[in-house]
Amino acid sequence: MESQATSPVYKLLIVGANGGIGRQCVEMALQAGHHVTALLRNPAKLDVHHPNLELIKGDITRPETFEDHLANKDVVISAIGVSGGLGSDEPTTLYSQGNANLLKAMNKKGIKRVFFISASAIEISPVLPFYVRWAEKYIIQKLLKHMYADLRVMEELIKESNADWTIIRPPQLSDKPVTGKYRVAINAFLKNCLKISRADVAHYIIHNIGSKATYKTVIEIGY
Repeated sequence: MESQATSPVYKLLIVGANGGIGRQCVEMALQAGHHVTALLRNPAKLDVHHPNLELIKGDITRPETFEDHLANKDVVISAIGVSGGLGSDEPTTLYSQGNANLLKAMNKKGIKRVFFISASAIEISPVLPFYVRWAEKYIIQKLLKHMYADLRVMEELIKESNADWTIIRPPQLSDKPVTGKYRVAINAFLKNCLKISRADVAHYIIHNIGSKATYKTVIEIGY
């Protein structure tokens, strides 16, 4: 894992900044000395205050609300997500259309570096225990079929873009604190990739902003 301890200061735009991973990215980026612009539908929901933080009201499904705020940014982190859980899956185009809008706006502004959040169960890993593969295929993928369908479209759109993208595929997420101790697999399946905290996903993102080894790659991350 490449550390960014001595990296330059970056100007970040974080979309979905009041979500679990998004909020952690905001806080860790500020702690690392970066300048953060947080894009939210309702900025009042992000109770974070810092001289290097700017809160912007915007909607990723409406490019006119955020395009201008991409000016002079170095990095974009898209941490958008649908609300709800296993029992509330509904048809959505938030991931695909929202991030397509983001990529198009980035291209117009000349921004290349971007992170996206997907999900490990989008593809059944052959190195997971049998019972986990069975549960993902016959339970998780069925209960979240609409979300996963849109995530697959999203991933294809990202891979066809000319951005320096990184797709993060976390497994089951928790709200446990950051540890900085986790395993990753780049363009490969991670053995026993079962759990990770949202804080550690954010830790990986913020500490690999400038890591060229992660450009145009899919990352599995877990303990």
